[in-house]
Amino acid sequence: MNLLTFRTEEDLNRAGAGLIASLLQIKPKAALGLATGSTPIGIYEELVKLHRSGSVSFAKASSYNLDEYVGLSGSHPASYRCFMNTHLFDLVDIDPANTHVPNGLAVDLEQECDYYDAMLEDAGIDLQLLGLGHNGHIGFNEPDDSLIAGTHAAMLQRQTIEANARFFDSEQDVPKQAITMGVAGIMKARQIMLVVRGASKAKIAQQALTGPITTQCPASLLQLHPNLVVLMDEAAGAWAK
Repeated sequence: MNLLTFRTEEDLNRAGAGLIASLLQIKPKAALGLATGSTPIGIYEELVKLHRSGSVSFAKASSYNLDEYVGLSGSHPASYRCFMNTHLFDLVDIDPANTHVPNGLAVDLEQECDYYDAMLEDAGIDLQLLGLGHNGHIGFNEPDDSLIAGTHAAMLQRQTIEANARFFDSEQDVPKQAITMGVAGIMKARQIMLVVRGASKAKIAQQALTGPITTQCPASLLQLHPNLVVLMDEAAGAWAK
């Protein structure tokens, strides 16, 4: 595990974008595991800058997102497909056919999950970008007595729904289910980059990265990954000094 703490958000964003850009420069056909939410936005903004300066190309790359809300179409403004189009895909030279987000409108959710797992297996994720939930979730793998290994339709816990309500008109509009990559799928990535921001995440970050490995804190399983890089701002990483 490589823990890195940054003095400014700009430094963190540049470091995160630099890791992804370096991978694409070495391996143009890299398979990227991507995340949504407020955590990666600054990193995506830096990647767009690097692309526009000619420093990095996504033309041969492919991407596989962690999750998508059940019941939302890709055109819904709160969908993760729409998020990715807005913050990255429409701003760089990636082939839209090579961008993959679970289908939240799938009639057969189990079949969609199996299909997504097969794609992940064939692609072999080179770098998986992750944020960290306040309850220790990664993707929508919520704390529980046990975790599902593969991609699955997960029920969102109350704390997660409350945290995501800011992206909707009201808390009642937040879907109660999401298709999410399972922990086993996440752990198969050759490298994982976990990004943690803010004082409100400091306690759970310390628990996840130094505490017992338990399914009650899904992110704690990342301690077992052989190539984990953690990027934290000073507020989130104060405990690590």
